[in-house]
Amino acid sequence: MTEPLAPTVIILAAGEGKRMKSAVPKVLHELCGRTMLGHVVAAARELAPQRLAVVVGKGRDLVAPHVQAIAPEALLAVQDPQHGTGQATRLALEALAAAGAEPHGTVLVLLGDGAMVTAGTLRHLIAEHEQAGNAVTDLTAVVPDPTGLGRILREPDGTPEGRVIGIVEERDCTPVQATIHEVNSGIFAFDAKLLRDALSRLTTDNAQGEELLTDVMAIAVGDGLPVGAVVAADHHEVLAANDRAQLADLRRLMNQRITRHWMVEGVTIVDPATTWIDVHVTLEPDATVRPNTQLEGATRIGAGADVGPNCTLKDTVVGAGARVTNATTDGAEIGPQASVGPYTYLRPGTRLGRKAKAGGFVEIKKSTIGDGSKVPHLAYIGDATIGEGTNIGAGVITANYDGYNKFPTHIGDHAFVGTNTTLIAPAEVADGAYVAAGSALTRPVGPGELAVARGQQRNIAGYVARKRPGSPAALAAERARDRAGEGAAPGAPEAVADSGHETNATGSESGAPGDAV
Repeated sequence: MTEPLAPTVIILAAGEGKRMKSAVPKVLHELCGRTMLGHVVAAARELAPQRLAVVVGKGRDLVAPHVQAIAPEALLAVQDPQHGTGQATRLALEALAAAGAEPHGTVLVLLGDGAMVTAGTLRHLIAEHEQAGNAVTDLTAVVPDPTGLGRILREPDGTPEGRVIGIVEERDCTPVQATIHEVNSGIFAFDAKLLRDALSRLTTDNAQGEELLTDVMAIAVGDGLPVGAVVAADHHEVLAANDRAQLADLRRLMNQRITRHWMVEGVTIVDPATTWIDVHVTLEPDATVRPNTQLEGATRIGAGADVGPNCTLKDTVVGAGARVTNATTDGAEIGPQASVGPYTYLRPGTRLGRKAKAGGFVEIKKSTIGDGSKVPHLAYIGDATIGEGTNIGAGVITANYDGYNKFPTHIGDHAFVGTNTTLIAPAEVADGAYVAAGSALTRPVGPGELAVARGQQRNIAGYVARKRPGSPAALAAERARDRAGEGAAPGAPEAVADSGHETNATGSESGAPGDAV
C-alpha cells in the first residue's frame, strides 16, 4: 500500500491587523518567546511538509525576512493588494506551481495568527480528512462564546454529529444559527485538485467584497463532494488575537500549557500564575522555579537547581544544584552548585564556575569566576578572569574602560582582594597574592605578594573646631574631649596632631586581610 503524501502547507500572513494599533505587523507580535507566525511555522514544520508556502502582504518588509530566518525553506508568495483569504491561497498555489512544486494530495491552510494550534491537532485533522476521502475538512471547535466567529452548519439538526453543509459568518446568521457554538477556525485541509478548481470559481459577491476561502466549502457541497469537520479537543487551539487584550489572553493560555508541561516532566513550579517560561527554555527534573520568575530565550535550568523568586533569566545556563535568587541574568553561565543573588546582574559573557558565588548587589560582565571563588557583595567585575578559590571583597571595582577601550583584569587562584579596591585595568593579581583594602592598583602583583596602594592616614587635630565652630559636630567633639579628659590619668600625653603611626599593610593591627564580612 502506498504511503500518503506529506501535506503541502500554506500559511496566510498577509493581513495588516489594524486593531493591534501597532507599527509591527500582527503576526510578528510575540507569545512566550516566539512570534505568532513563528508558532504556526513551528507546528507546520513538525508535519514534515512537502513544501511550505507563506503568503505575505502588509508589512512584508518585516514579515518576509522573519520567515526566511525561521524557515529558510519556505516559499514566499506576495498578496498585494489584499482581496481575501481565497485570493491569498490562490496566489500561494500559483507560486508553488511556478517553482515546480504544484501540490498533490492534501493541502493544509493555516492562519499566520493561529499561534495556539498544535502539530498533534493538525496531524489528526489531516488523518481524518484523508481517511474520510473528503474534498474539504474544516478544523472547528465548540466554544463557550461564539461571538464574532463563523458558525458551522450541519444537518439535520445542527449537532456536531450531523453532516457539514456550510459555514455562515456571524453577520449573516439567522437568530437560530447565532445560537450555534461550533465555530470555524479558518484552518482547512483540502484535496489539492478540488482546491485549485474551487479557487478559480470564487467571486467577490459577499459583504466583504473579497474572495473567501470559506466559500470553497460551499462550492464543494454544491458539487456533491464530501466535506467534513474535525472538532478540536481543546477549543483554545482555534483562538487568535486581533488586539492587545486578546494577545494577552493567548499569552496566558500558552504559558499555562508550557508550565503544565514542565510540571508533568518533574519540575516544581511553585506559582505557575506568576512564572513565565518561553518555548525554547528547557528544565531538568527536580529543578524548582519560585514565584515572579521569567525564563526567557534559550535558558536551561539543570537538575535540582533552584531559581527565584523575582528572577529574570535570558539565554542563561544554570547548572545542577545552583541557587539563583532575585537576580537578572543575560547570556550568563552559572556553574553547578553556584550561588547568585540577591539583587545581582550577570551580563553577557559571564561564567561562574562550580560553587562560585556572585552575591548581593554584584554586577558581572564578560568575566569568568573560577570554581569556588566568591564575589560576595557590592562589586563590579568586568572583562576579568578570576581563578579558583579567590575572594573579592565588598566594593571592589575593575576599572576596565578608559573612555575609548576596554582592558582585561586577571586574578589568579587563591588570591584575596580587600574591600574598596580599584583594579585599574589592565591589571594582574597573581596566584596567592593579597591586596590591601582601599587600594588602587596600577601595577601587577606577583605570586604571594601583598599589595598596598593607598595614602598614609593623617589625623588633623582641632579641624572641626576651627572650620565649623559652634556646629553640632564641634559641640559633640568638645563633649567627647571633656569626657576623655575626665578619665585621663594625670600626666597623660595629648593627642598627636599628625600621627605617623603605621598599622599593618592590610589596614588592621590584628592582621585581618581587609575584607568586609
